[in-house]
Amino acid sequence: MSMQQPPIQRVSVIGAGAWGTALAILAQRGGCDVTLWVRRAEQAAELEATRENAAYLPGVPLDPKIRIETDLGRALVADAVLYAQPAQHFRAFCRKAAPLWKDAALVIAAKGIECETGALLNEIAAQELSAAPTVILSGPSFAAEAARGLPTAVALAGDRADLVAALMTALAHGAFRPYGSDDPTGVEVAGAIKNVLSIACGIVVGRGLGENARAALITRGLAEVTRLALAKGGRTETLMGLAGIGDLILTATSLKSRNTSLGHDLGQGKPLAAILASRRSIAEGVTTAAAVSTLARSIGVDMPISFAVNRILKDASSIDEEIRGLLSRPLKHES
Repeated sequence: MSMQQPPIQRVSVIGAGAWGTALAILAQRGGCDVTLWVRRAEQAAELEATRENAAYLPGVPLDPKIRIETDLGRALVADAVLYAQPAQHFRAFCRKAAPLWKDAALVIAAKGIECETGALLNEIAAQELSAAPTVILSGPSFAAEAARGLPTAVALAGDRADLVAALMTALAHGAFRPYGSDDPTGVEVAGAIKNVLSIACGIVVGRGLGENARAALITRGLAEVTRLALAKGGRTETLMGLAGIGDLILTATSLKSRNTSLGHDLGQGKPLAAILASRRSIAEGVTTAAAVSTLARSIGVDMPISFAVNRILKDASSIDEEIRGLLSRPLKHES
């Protein structure tokens, strides 16, 4: 791509879950020519026939102009490709896409850290799909609200200001407002770890520990995210923005969140396997808890809340013990 980014007109979205479908709807409303890539042929046929993603985003129509595609090569012919599948599938996607890639920008709209390696998704993209200039899309955004046109603000973060500006212009429409950032690492770390902290907040609510406890957990959790983001090269001010405190407040205070509701069920004593078996959508915080624990220890960052969540996910019977452990940590100054 040239260093002066031309207008973005053709957008492809990879993944037809709730967020991928919402992004396709938003990009089409913004005036883009949109393709939605669907992994399963039977889901693609249903979307074509009904023009509604009843399984993941019921009640929101898909405009007939949005093309449904199952061929990855055709879907990658675009000005920007928005990845909205689970984070743990990202490396496999990059490897499959690499020989088919043209000159599209890559927008990572998934939130997570790779379990096996502790790599951020933008680090995986640099390894596996180096031809693609990469931008991170993150922020406080429940898919159903954004798709229904309710006010939603997100961060678009990348190293190239011209590309970020072009994406902001392409995706903005009505009440959907992207804000630019030049700190993709900070934005990505914040988006990934807020899912882990939201599980913790759900546990607090499910255990009946009160609103004081949840507020303290959100605040101390933000301190954890900040420590890791800084260690990875991000900036403190990013954590005070949409992708940091904004996304954390939304997710950690609402049972609409998959991660918070999962934590709530854990806090009430339900087994993790039963919770996961009853759900169609993925709670990214489950895999991210293990990944962030590995990453944080490897670079010497203390993240007691995230570590506790990871241990609880492995053994839910330890919930009360983990809570006692957090409350008995040595007293210290806040900053």
